Amino acid sequence: MNIVEPIRSKKDIRKIESILKKQSMRNMLIFTIGTNCGLRISDILSLNVGDVRNRDYISIKEKKTGKYKRFPINAKLKPIFAKFTKDRNLDEPLFLSVFNNRMERTQCYRIVNEACHQAGIDYRIGTHTLRKTFGYHHYQKFKDVAVLQKIFNHCSPQVTLRYIGIDQDMIDASYNNFIL
Repeated sequence: MNIVEPIRSKKDIRKIESILKKQSMRNMLIFTIGTNCGLRISDILSLNVGDVRNRDYISIKEKKTGKYKRFPINAKLKPIFAKFTKDRNLDEPLFLSVFNNRMERTQCYRIVNEACHQAGIDYRIGTHTLRKTFGYHHYQKFKDVAVLQKIFNHCSPQVTLRYIGIDQDMIDASYNNFIL
């Protein structure tokens, strides 16, 4: 099983955003949605322009679970959405490939993986890294595993902590601080 890691360093996140912004606003926005909303890549790629333009909330039916999810668009994403969706049709996919089709997850994987490589990140990265990064930093800021568990639709707090890498961080810290 190939388990990917969250990006734990905010400095690395900013570096990746900068790398992606130089490539295209599209690439940077995919990464930023993932790290600010915690959506799975399949749900990010299913968004249409009308789902985000002039909206305060994103409302989706999750592809994996079939559950409905509604959450506010934060202050970082609002102006990016406004600029990115200007003069576009409401019913077109938010993220288009170079062939003007809806982008696919394999293309996103390559984009994220390459940007992380350029940023010097040498651990396992994938599109799920974006969701885990959101969870990791949400937990670090609020220390509220119950809310995060609800956001992710996990069955227990332990599953959520393991998912975002906090369990391993705590185990590592325990070993590093234990000296006889």
